[in-house]
Amino acid sequence: MSTESPKYIFVTGGVTSSLGKGIVAASLGVLLQERGYRVTIQKLDPYINIDPGTLNPYEHGECYVTEDGAETDLDLGHYERFLNTPTSQANNVTTGRIYQTVIDKERRGDFLGKTVQVVPHITNEIKRRITKLGKNKDFDIIITEIGGTVGDIESLPYIESVRQLKWDLGQDNCIVIHLTLIPYLATSGELKTKPTQHSVRHLMESGVQSDILVCRTEHPLSKEVKAKLAQFCNVKIQNIIEGRDAQTIYDVPLLLQQQDFDQVVLETLKLEAKKEAKLIKWNAFLEKHKNPKNELTIALVGKYVSLQDAYKSISESFVHAGAELETKVNIKWVYSGELTQDNIAQELSDVHGILIAPGFGDRGIEGKILAAKFARENNIPTLGICLGMQIMAIEFARNVLGFKGAESHEVNSQTPYPVISLMEEQKEISNKGGTMRLGNWPCRLSENSKIKEIYQNQDIVERHRHRYEFNNHYLNDFKQKGFIPTGINQDTGLVDVLELNDHPFYVGVQFHPEYSSTVISPHPLFIGFLKATLQNK
Repeated sequence: MSTESPKYIFVTGGVTSSLGKGIVAASLGVLLQERGYRVTIQKLDPYINIDPGTLNPYEHGECYVTEDGAETDLDLGHYERFLNTPTSQANNVTTGRIYQTVIDKERRGDFLGKTVQVVPHITNEIKRRITKLGKNKDFDIIITEIGGTVGDIESLPYIESVRQLKWDLGQDNCIVIHLTLIPYLATSGELKTKPTQHSVRHLMESGVQSDILVCRTEHPLSKEVKAKLAQFCNVKIQNIIEGRDAQTIYDVPLLLQQQDFDQVVLETLKLEAKKEAKLIKWNAFLEKHKNPKNELTIALVGKYVSLQDAYKSISESFVHAGAELETKVNIKWVYSGELTQDNIAQELSDVHGILIAPGFGDRGIEGKILAAKFARENNIPTLGICLGMQIMAIEFARNVLGFKGAESHEVNSQTPYPVISLMEEQKEISNKGGTMRLGNWPCRLSENSKIKEIYQNQDIVERHRHRYEFNNHYLNDFKQKGFIPTGINQDTGLVDVLELNDHPFYVGVQFHPEYSSTVISPHPLFIGFLKATLQNK
C-alpha cells in the first residue's frame, strides 16, 4: 500500500549519546515494512565534516559505503541490514554538506544580496534535504534520525528545521519519536525519570513536542513510572515504549512489536494498519541464530580492533552467514600491530579461519603479512578484504615469488617490487575526501573458479573503497605460481579477486562484500568462507 504523499518520522535522542537511535529507527522501519509500507531511513549528522570518509575509525566507527559511492555514517549499514533495501547519497546529510551547499549558492549570487543566516537559509537547506527523498514518490514513510543529543549546540538547526516541518507538513504527517534514558539508582532501588523530563523540556523549549517516547532502561517501567512520564512530558501513556536491553540487536524489532510500537506510530500518523506484521523471515533468522548446530572461531586481524564498530559490517555479516549455516561464529579480535614471528603461532593456532581486514596506512601492515603467511602455509581458510587482498598479494610476492622487499606504494614508494600500486586515475588527485574508487563496480568471474562457484554467477557487482590496486605488471608471475586472478573488471582490467590453488580457501577480494550482507540476504562470499571453514575444521 502507498500513500499520496510521504509521512515523516523524526527520531531524536536525549540524556546521553549511544542509546541506539539507529537500531530503533531500523527496527521501526522493519515493522512498518511488514505492514506493507515502503520505508527508507536517513541520517542527519551534526558534525562539520562533509562525510565520514576522512574520519579515523576510532573517532566515528566504520565508514559505510552505499551503492552510488557515498561514504556515510555506519548507521546506514544498520538501515540496509534491517530493511534489505539500499540507501544512497541522499540518505546521509552532514552539517558540513549543508553549509557547503549554502555557501556555494551565496558565492553564485543565488540569494540576491540578502544576508545569509542560519534561519532561514541553513534551515531551508536542511528541510530540502529531508524532503528530497519524498519527491519521487518511491517511499510512503521516511524516517529521519538526527545524530547527537538534544541540547547540543550543533543540533539546534536540525531541531528548528523539524519544528518548521511539523508546521509545513501538518501534525498528522510529521511526528517525533524521542529516545531517552531512564537510569536506575541501585542505592535507592529507583528508576529516575527526571533526566527524561529535562530532555523533553529541552525539545519543547525549541518548539518541538515529542509524540512518542522510547525509554532505554535496565528494568521494566511500572505503570506509575509511565504515568509520571506521561504527565510531565505531555505524552499519551500508550505512547511510552520500553526499550529494554536485548540479547542481540536483532531482537529489538520483536521487543518493540510486543508493545505495539508500530501500531502506535501508524495511529499517530493517521495511517491504517491493513497488514499484520508476521516477521516470518526475521523469526526464522533468529531461530537459527540462537540455536546453532556448529561453532567456529574466526580471527579478525586488523589494526582498529580495540573499537569493534570499526568493523561493524564485517562482524554483522558473520552473524547473517552464521545463521544461514546454523553456526555460531566467535570472532577473535587480533591486533595486527602486536603480531610477530615469535607469537604468530600462539595467536592464531586456536582459530578455524582468518579474515584479514581492510584499512589504510602503514601501521600493523607487517603483522597482517605474517598472518597471511601463517594462514597460507598452514592451510587455514582465509578471506582478505580490500587491503586484506593486497596484503595476501604482498606476502605471496615476498615468500613464494622471491621478490624481497615487495610492498605497496602506499607504504613504501621506493619499493623495488610495487605489487600494489596507485590507480592510474588517482595519480593527479591530491584531495583525500570522496576521491577513491567508490560504490558499485562490475566484475567478471573466471570459469571453474571457487569465487564463481560461490556466487553462482559470472558477472557480479560489488562496492569498493580504495585508491590502490594490484599491479598487473606481476600478473603472469602470480598465475605461474598458482595465485590466480579470478575476478577482473572488464572495463579497467583491474584485478578484483585473487584465489590460491591447492588451498582449502585462500581468497582475497578488492571489494567490500560486507556492505551488501543483510539479515534476509546473507552475502554468498561470507557463506562460502564459513562453509569452507566448517569443512576444513
